[in-house]
Amino acid sequence: MSRPHTIDVHAHFLPPSYREALRSAGLTSLDGGMPIPDWSPERALELMDEVGITAAVLSVSSPHASFLDSADAPQLCRSVNDYAAALRDRHPERFGAFAILPLPDVAASRAELERALDELDLDGVALPTHAAGRYLGDAQLAPLLEYLDDRSAAVFVHPTSPCCFEAFGLALPAPMIEFPFDTTRAVASLLFSGALARHPGIEFILPHAGGTLPLLAPRIAAIGSTPVLGDRAVPLPDAMQAFARLHYDTALSATPQQIAALRSLAPISQVVYGTDYPFAPEPLVRLADGVIATLFDANEQEQIRCGNAARLFDDLARRAGCANLSTSQPAGSIRST
Repeated sequence: MSRPHTIDVHAHFLPPSYREALRSAGLTSLDGGMPIPDWSPERALELMDEVGITAAVLSVSSPHASFLDSADAPQLCRSVNDYAAALRDRHPERFGAFAILPLPDVAASRAELERALDELDLDGVALPTHAAGRYLGDAQLAPLLEYLDDRSAAVFVHPTSPCCFEAFGLALPAPMIEFPFDTTRAVASLLFSGALARHPGIEFILPHAGGTLPLLAPRIAAIGSTPVLGDRAVPLPDAMQAFARLHYDTALSATPQQIAALRSLAPISQVVYGTDYPFAPEPLVRLADGVIATLFDANEQEQIRCGNAARLFDDLARRAGCANLSTSQPAGSIRST
């Protein structure tokens, strides 16, 4: 059997304007000590060809635009989104992109999102788990979610350092522990604010197999169904079904333990392929791609590598020649191990 096409939904890029903005802000490392990786379209394409990745949906990683003041963030986001569209136009069969927004400024973000979707024809938007401490279910972000729901947009949620990170005193980089937990915080915010129920049209994609959510979901759902949450309480079955309808990528998560936990939460129809390149170094990208073949059977691999992403990014999938494979289970049904 030939290897299926593969769409990488969790691939980062560092456009020249973004790298210069980091340099001007004095940032030589990110999120508690993570190095700023090298990136170029040429090297990204070489690695994609080596690993067998047909196309990648590019996004900016943490710290997004949060390190800039409100006056400078919109221009940087505009520059990055323009670069993404130009790169897509040069390699239409290989690249798509998520827009970056100048959050927490909702008005400026709405304007840039509309431009990115309608003028630049980008594939969706990448949102940080929080913006200045406001998680995605925060009432101030509600107008943005309403617009995304109206557009049935794909929303890639990427973690960033929590506001209290420096006070922890662990001297460990945020991606090690805090990123997986911040993804879980964002989902809890969406669930218990009612945002997930109000906005069923948004296709949320969670990185890193959902962070700690697959392990903590039963506990979150159980406590979240009790009177302690008052009118924010969500019945346990409803919470678990809401979790099962989200999408989860495999970036930095291709281990038996993480995949087993994810299988207990969501069906294969909700799992998509991700690498986290270039923040995940090249040897790890190669290793993880090989491990996926040991964790999923051939039919599951076709869904994860291409079919599920093709439903989310049909234009990119057509350009890349990826078949829109049908899934054997309806989205939202819970599959146990």
